[in-house]
Amino acid sequence: MPDAESRLYKIGEVCKLADVQPYVLRYWETEFPPLAPNKSGGGQRLYTQRDLDLILRIKQLLYSEGFTIAGAKKKLEGELDSPKPPAKDLTRALLNVKKELTAILQMLDSSS
Repeated sequence: MPDAESRLYKIGEVCKLADVQPYVLRYWETEFPPLAPNKSGGGQRLYTQRDLDLILRIKQLLYSEGFTIAGAKKKLEGELDSPKPPAKDLTRALLNVKKELTAILQMLDSSS
């Protein structure tokens, strides 16, 4: 059984999962270059999990956050371009912040 990352979704499945019409997906493909599903030999669009995640993010930006197409495109480009730090780096950074805040609290307590 293939894992979720390698599964391919047909346009009908994606429409149900994202709750959008097929013409909306086809339009978004023209406006958002990172959204480029593969096509089968018969021309059927085949979406990956990454495509599905991208579709859900586009929908959130447009429908929930009120972005225009141009604004959503710009926001999405920024999100896709910025690398995400590994989780261990985030944990280390948060521990450092906690240590610094604790030190500040101790300084404030000792000065009062």
